[in-house]
Amino acid sequence: MKQIEKNLMLFSGTSNPELSESIAKNLGLELSNVKITKFANGEIYARYLESVRGADVFIVQSLSGNVNDALMELLIMIDAAKRASARSITAVITHYGYSRQDKKSAAREPITAKLVANLLTVAGVSRIIAIDLHQGQIQGFFDVPVNHLTALPIFADYFASQGLENICVVSPDVGRAKAAKKLSDLLDADLAIMHKDRPAHNMADITSVIGDVEGKDCILNDDIIDTAGTVVAGVRTLKKAGAKSIHICATHGLFSGPAYERIENCADIDDVVVCDTVPVPLSRQTGKIKVVTVAPLLARAISNVYNESSISELFDPEFAL
Repeated sequence: MKQIEKNLMLFSGTSNPELSESIAKNLGLELSNVKITKFANGEIYARYLESVRGADVFIVQSLSGNVNDALMELLIMIDAAKRASARSITAVITHYGYSRQDKKSAAREPITAKLVANLLTVAGVSRIIAIDLHQGQIQGFFDVPVNHLTALPIFADYFASQGLENICVVSPDVGRAKAAKKLSDLLDADLAIMHKDRPAHNMADITSVIGDVEGKDCILNDDIIDTAGTVVAGVRTLKKAGAKSIHICATHGLFSGPAYERIENCADIDDVVVCDTVPVPLSRQTGKIKVVTVAPLLARAISNVYNESSISELFDPEFAL
């Protein structure tokens, strides 16, 4: 009997091609060819331009920008790979859209994080690789394996190189406290937690800080920056509490609406560090906003999945979200 040869094929959606290219470079590969276009009425068309039969297909896509188009494009690429007899299909979702609706907080609301998981599963995905999901329990919405990575060690390395001395990691709310504690452990720093209310979507009211931030270099950590309302409200509260300097870090910099202007106009923000899970225009990386890459981390995860090696070796499980 002929031995089956494994074949890794890496494809990119259209939402974050720069990160896909960087991942491919870290893997020592070229991105495989796929044609993605739109019909006149806006419907998405995808066709693989080389055989994927028997291949382990990895599709890199960020569900950001035009979220609905990015999601539909990913679903169509998964379906095309399944119908072309791919051996396995792994969706490398660098930002999981609709993740903020992960439970019913009021009557008659949807749980869209679960809906997206259902769509991906029905489309034919074999595995998910994700980084810093809005809540860890979203992994349980899938009936296929989920490898959930975190950017916390990347942020820890960045801030450790900045010469900060008296560091306090700050969580913007109670829900982020666990992740903030892990970052503070990595930096051997203090921890503070803010109390946040949301009177409406994309609005934040931060009323108090639990912990001592006076005279300290504060790092406000979150998973997403959308309109930067939480960031600015948090910075003002920290400054009133006596923070010496204020640094922001978040895995996914969506920067919607007035976000860039709010950040640039807030004099108390020293810098904002985000990952390239969502593309940030180069023209916006010249001020306070800094971008660190997750490409090596994702490349190693893809390599380990393909070679059927452990993913947990990429980070200490103690610090895994």
